[in-house]
Amino acid sequence: MAMAGESSGKKCGDGDGKFAGKSQRKVGLVYDETMCKHDTPDGEDHPECPDRIRVIWEKLQLAGVSQRCVVLGSSKAEDRHLQSVHTKDHVDLVKSLSTKERDYRRHRIALQWNSIYLNGGSSEAAYLAAGSVVKVAEKVAEGELDCGYAIVRPPGHHAEADEAMGFCLFNNIAVAASYLLNERPDLGVKKILIVDWDVHHGNGTQKMFWEDPRVLFFSVHRHESGSFYPAGDDGDYNMVGEGPGEGFNINVPWDQGRCGDADYLAAWDHILIPVAREFNPDIILLSAGFDAAIGDPLGGCRVTPYGYSVMLKKLMEFAHGKIVMALEGGYNLDSIAKSSLACVQVLLGDKQIHGSSEEYPFESTWRVIQAVRKRLCAYWPSLADELSWKLINQKTPTPIILISSSDSENEDDAHGLLDQMSKLSIENHQGTPLENHQVDTVSTSWRADLAKVDVWYASFGSNMWKPRFLCYIQGGQVDGMKKTCVGSMDKSPPKDIVWETFPHRLFFGRESSVSWGVGGVAFTNPLANFIDQTHMCLYRITLEQFNDVLSQENGLNVDSDSPVFDLAALQLVENKGSILEAALNSWYGNVVCLGKESDIPILTMTCTLSAVEKFTSGEIPLRPPAEAYANTLIRGLVEGGRFSEEEAKAYIDNAVSKPL
Repeated sequence: MAMAGESSGKKCGDGDGKFAGKSQRKVGLVYDETMCKHDTPDGEDHPECPDRIRVIWEKLQLAGVSQRCVVLGSSKAEDRHLQSVHTKDHVDLVKSLSTKERDYRRHRIALQWNSIYLNGGSSEAAYLAAGSVVKVAEKVAEGELDCGYAIVRPPGHHAEADEAMGFCLFNNIAVAASYLLNERPDLGVKKILIVDWDVHHGNGTQKMFWEDPRVLFFSVHRHESGSFYPAGDDGDYNMVGEGPGEGFNINVPWDQGRCGDADYLAAWDHILIPVAREFNPDIILLSAGFDAAIGDPLGGCRVTPYGYSVMLKKLMEFAHGKIVMALEGGYNLDSIAKSSLACVQVLLGDKQIHGSSEEYPFESTWRVIQAVRKRLCAYWPSLADELSWKLINQKTPTPIILISSSDSENEDDAHGLLDQMSKLSIENHQGTPLENHQVDTVSTSWRADLAKVDVWYASFGSNMWKPRFLCYIQGGQVDGMKKTCVGSMDKSPPKDIVWETFPHRLFFGRESSVSWGVGGVAFTNPLANFIDQTHMCLYRITLEQFNDVLSQENGLNVDSDSPVFDLAALQLVENKGSILEAALNSWYGNVVCLGKESDIPILTMTCTLSAVEKFTSGEIPLRPPAEAYANTLIRGLVEGGRFSEEEAKAYIDNAVSKPL
């Protein structure tokens, strides 16, 4: 089968693995434009679109990476190989989809399956996807290649023995594993590790090797008590295999979205890597879905290209680096292209791309990891030891999103934001709505209840200067402000003031603000890290006052009949286990619990994680603060005894100049 870009690479057997004058690993690539013919029948938009593989191939070519690889022609799977994991009826049905006799029936067939579309090119693409993964796996097992990446579609890991689902027609990775084990015993592949880092559980792959001890299947995915696709109990950590395969199925089911590099690397270091060391595979097949990447419209997680490269690098320690990647999901075109490039660079033995994994895992991540280790330790002794308290105490508070991030200080949006608060609901970690938080039914008695509860409000921007903060309590404005604050309903001053530092990154962004005019204002990254330290002034105020400060920061009226952040929300944020979301956006709509001081919760308000990503990408501008705004920070830091004036200026300059 002819292949786009084929002439730019080498064929197997054409060279000795030396490129650009130096010896390096022989990495195979498969890409075939024919697989782009699988598309929606009427050309309507769909996340699993042909451009997914096009952008990957273009990125590899533009980076000069594909030219350093062994480019293979695609290959169609043989029916007998497909039938090693699929029923004959299923194979025959997929095979017949592109015939003219099936034209009128394709739509009806697709409707019978879960999340599937079909057109005249679907059958050929499915055969090429499965066959190409088999081809790369065979070349790697034979030693002609060190490793490889099959850039294929449609994906495969959801496809079950007799059913297509989740955009998948044939289970590409399972077909390849079965081929190596059952059709090519001469290659000496007796144990295969299948790693599935797609954000969705690899239900099809799991079922196909459920009782097979020759295959260790590892899947890390969003699960959320079975509510996340493909739903049900299959992705639970209690699903460990049966019969001879008992203990050879490992699920790491995330309780929430937003998991990033730190969470995935924790799962690698404390589950996958020790078990892989015990299992000692002969080859690793990687279901490389990139829908856990930052910005993916379906995944909702935050893995970076750097994170993927580190996960892959850790896997290369096993099986002499014999790894076969097969593309699964991933629906943000920019993310899958960059992540694929990062992975191919690792396969080639290049240095890892620049990045960091300095964030801590979520608390829920440690809970999941501990549960998985406890369930599997009977099969894998390396998981028997309990993780140290010091280790699992390194965690990131789960952000509580009240309002996502946009122009909160735009007064035109304030009324709409207030209207949207009526749609706000709180759910506990089991997804059950908590009572007494229907905004339109809570009476003004909420103020009396919240006035009895104290919190620390941790400020890192202009509110570090007490006279500026008192504008939010008692009303008024200080020099340089463009707008007068209405103040809180309870105008009592703070009961106490202390200073602390927290491991969060301070930065300045936005073009201008209503309160200060042109210039950036202060934000912190809601995720903690090892390197950065942000100085914060803590004011001990009531939860009622905190609500009024939160409302003023986000352009809302303070005379609301209901709280923005009530007792149920406080309990959730202290437990770091839930997320609150409203439909509209604001700048400081993310309330994060930083811990406790004198057994009183410390709360700060900043931008959302998605806003941080937009600041990083340049979609939202980073800007130095205006002089008047910066002076309030300097006065706060100096009068608070944290710095001299020169040191305070240097502290702000460092936050402005340091790349985000």
